[in-house]
Amino acid sequence: MTRTRARLLAATLLSALTLGTSIAEAAGVLTIGRREDSTTFDPIATAQNVDNWVYSNVFDVLVRVDKTGTKLEPGIAESWTISEDRLTYTFKLRDTTFSDGSPLTAEDAAFSLLRIRDNPASLWASSYSIVDTAVASDPRTLVVKLKEPSTPFLASLALPNVSVLPKKIVEEKGEEFASAPIGSGAFSVKEWIRGDRVILEKNPNYWEADKVSLDGVEWISVPDDNTRMLNVQAGELDAAIFVPFSRVEQLKQDKNLKVSLDTSTREDALLINHEHGKLADKAVREALDMAIDKQAIVDAVTFGIGTVANSYVPKGALYYYADNLQRPYDPEKAKAMLAEAGASDLTLDYNVKAGDEVDEQIAVLVQQQLAKAGITANINKVDPASQWDMFVAGDYDISVGYWTNDVLDPDQKTTFVLGHDTNMNYMTRYKSDKVKALVAEARVEADPAKREAMYVELQKTAKADVNWIDLYYSPYINVTRANIEGFYQNPLGRFWLEDVKKN
Repeated sequence: MTRTRARLLAATLLSALTLGTSIAEAAGVLTIGRREDSTTFDPIATAQNVDNWVYSNVFDVLVRVDKTGTKLEPGIAESWTISEDRLTYTFKLRDTTFSDGSPLTAEDAAFSLLRIRDNPASLWASSYSIVDTAVASDPRTLVVKLKEPSTPFLASLALPNVSVLPKKIVEEKGEEFASAPIGSGAFSVKEWIRGDRVILEKNPNYWEADKVSLDGVEWISVPDDNTRMLNVQAGELDAAIFVPFSRVEQLKQDKNLKVSLDTSTREDALLINHEHGKLADKAVREALDMAIDKQAIVDAVTFGIGTVANSYVPKGALYYYADNLQRPYDPEKAKAMLAEAGASDLTLDYNVKAGDEVDEQIAVLVQQQLAKAGITANINKVDPASQWDMFVAGDYDISVGYWTNDVLDPDQKTTFVLGHDTNMNYMTRYKSDKVKALVAEARVEADPAKREAMYVELQKTAKADVNWIDLYYSPYINVTRANIEGFYQNPLGRFWLEDVKKN
């Protein structure tokens, strides 16, 4: 048994032993099983759903996306105006407080916006470099001036990572804030037991507190998919996310459970480290793409629930290009291309999240498919909590990663995976000055038709360069006990836990 597997087993056993006690002690507390533990409570320092999906109920944003995931609505900012030149945004803030009772002011909002732009720890600096100034003209009025017009700016304010934080507390606590945060969302962090669970309690100071029926929420780490499903079936969890495709029909037959397949913006892709040896050669990456049978993965792994992906922009999202290139599955041609590129003996380290049934199944299929093209893929099962750090360090050749949009506009994902310096384009190390420039141009283009043409070109170029290998799109698949009402994810992944009732 490897150390990674030992840690994984220990975490699973710890969760299993403590689940029942948690529910018995607090009938008004919703317990949710998930794979990974949180990594940080500093919103600017992460880009992972495991963090952002909790942030949406701990912190709050100026502008938020509605429950349908199709339009913007007021958040902390109850109203706003935009100047004719599209450079000045004036926000009127609600009369509300943080969870500790301290007033939430426009100064806090200005601080948070400038912090995500300027702080060295920010993974999102590129997305907010468009901001010139952000000042509080009075305690409830925030005035933001941009360097140039930005079409997606308002939508970008719905990103959980640009949540409004209490300036005084962040400055006083420094790095400690990331472990013991204060926010203004529906719930506050009572305790974070690393490796086990995040315990939230209802925030009585939330501006919509009268709509929240739960006393609290516990996000519990249960890394193994099978264990997590068994926990829900046994009543040891109220809900579980990331239901394996293979378990959907079986769970639907259990009258004590409810399975939901919510419309999503999720795409799973095979990330490629462009800085590792032959992977820097576009022809080699093209050969990899042709050596993988995506439809076979959809059929065998997703049981037909997913659909083959052909673009980094998710199907159904704004400016998705349905006619984007899909390279045919052709292992023989891939083998010939590798030989021509001097990469006939290509061997790759393939990192896979241990305990993730779907990722492990994909890995076996991809390994077999690549072998037909003469490529050796060595599967390395890693602790799910370590995978992101390995991406950052570049400690991988290929690895499946997934993305869900957090905002309505395609600028967010496009910037993050194609035009971003800070995070090395989702840690793929993909580089293109031409693409980076077009990403910036698309951000400021006001004409919808011209802007759409830019995003079509970006989708074509990303595919031509093989920034990564698109695999499939799929819905969010979650399961709850039958007594849970209102457990829902909108297409951008936000859990509306404010609406959940535990009967």
